[in-house]
Amino acid sequence: MTPSDTPSERRVGSQELTRRSGASAPQSQVRRSPAPPPYEPPPKAAKPERPALHDKAAAPVMVKMPPPAAVRLAQISWVLSLVVGAIAVGYLFIIRQSIDPDIEAIVREVDTTRPSETISSAADIVFWCVFGAMVTVLLVQITTLVSFNNRRNNARWWMLGILVFLAVTVLAARQFVAVGDRGVPLDRLLLIQLGLSALGLLFSVIPAALRWTARKHDIRRGTTSGTTAEL
Repeated sequence: MTPSDTPSERRVGSQELTRRSGASAPQSQVRRSPAPPPYEPPPKAAKPERPALHDKAAAPVMVKMPPPAAVRLAQISWVLSLVVGAIAVGYLFIIRQSIDPDIEAIVREVDTTRPSETISSAADIVFWCVFGAMVTVLLVQITTLVSFNNRRNNARWWMLGILVFLAVTVLAARQFVAVGDRGVPLDRLLLIQLGLSALGLLFSVIPAALRWTARKHDIRRGTTSGTTAEL
């Protein structure tokens, strides 16, 4: 504007200047905010490594392993001895009536002055003593066999003791009850029972059988899958 401009012209010029400055000022003052960065999910944690299935330091696992051949042979011998002994006991009970006269004759030779009733009672006592000894041998053999299967250390000593007792019983049976023609099968059964018991004891003292008993339990280094399978 110039000094010669009228007030109205000055006013119009001011409005025009104001209009122009007002239109351009906001445009110059507007600032664009930066765009937000794109969303990125947080990184996933790394998965831990899978443990090895075969670990030398794994916990021991109890397993049931087959016993050595020496143990099997000892068990079979003792079981056969039990079977033969049971047959002998049954046979002796069956022939009781037929061998009573022979037993009474043996008792009468000891003291001929005794009356018949006393001799008959003594014959019955002899028979039942031998019979009871044979049954006792069977029961102790069964108990000893169970102890041996459970790996008891003293099972062999028990078997040795019952073997000696069985030998004494066989001698008594051959002397008093295994007499006559009916007593011959009984004598053979008792000898077979004695031989099988001795054979079983012999197999049980083989080093492999001794190590099997001393080990008590069969264990191995197992894995998780192996443990699950055993359970």
